[in-house]
Amino acid sequence: MKMNAAIILLGVVLVIVGLIGFAYPVFTTSHNEDVAKLGSLKLQTQEQTHHFIPPVVSGGLLGLGAFVIAAGVFTRR
Repeated sequence: MKMNAAIILLGVVLVIVGLIGFAYPVFTTSHNEDVAKLGSLKLQTQEQTHHFIPPVVSGGLLGLGAFVIAAGVFTRR
């Protein structure tokens, strides 16, 4: 019985990640990079990178989550 609950929980997590992917298809990360170092003086630049989550991936996670939830529910019987 506990294994089925874990399977259902995994399915719920996949569905939530899929919905987040649909809600926020683009996210940005940033990091600092050293450009030059002269003694104790450092010059840094902050670079931002945009990441795009394709709708196919979000939909796949959503469908896979629904399938895993259904598998967890129907294996209880």
